[in-house]
Amino acid sequence: MMSNKTLKLVTAALLAALTCIATMIIQIPTPVTSGYIHLGDGFVILSGILLGPAYGAAAAGIGSMLADLLSGYAAYAPITLTVKALAALFASLIFHALQKKGGRFHAFPAIAGGSCAAIIVALGYFAAEAVILGYGTAAAASIPHNLAQGVFGILICVSLTKILSKVPFLSAVRSSKP
Repeated sequence: MMSNKTLKLVTAALLAALTCIATMIIQIPTPVTSGYIHLGDGFVILSGILLGPAYGAAAAGIGSMLADLLSGYAAYAPITLTVKALAALFASLIFHALQKKGGRFHAFPAIAGGSCAAIIVALGYFAAEAVILGYGTAAAASIPHNLAQGVFGILICVSLTKILSKVPFLSAVRSSKP
């Protein structure tokens, strides 16, 4: 039988791959920002909820960064790693603070954690684009697109979490200590 640490590590690697694929498989271009809206943020939030703050942040950040590297957005890779890891970290902390331990899945904690993640992503990219990439206040144009993507991410995450909360293997991952 696998140890809890191995189980979490393997699940984190799987969620990183799923985050990367979900980010790359459907990309809806946003002409204003030269970026794209994708399904990956649902898996960013899901990573935090299923794996907890540390493993969830690693899976979300690495998976999202790999999508940037493979999609031709290498300049954004370090920003994405940081922003998406922070989004998953805080989504996890809020979800686990509000969700009853060992209780049935409730959507509100996932929505609250996902909302925080969406705000972190929108403000994180705004700050990085304004300061690091030198776009200044023009970077504010990305905020509505990132918030819209966050809403889709929350919907995806809540739907998947409700389904996945019934899978015994994933219940064991959620309840195991790192």
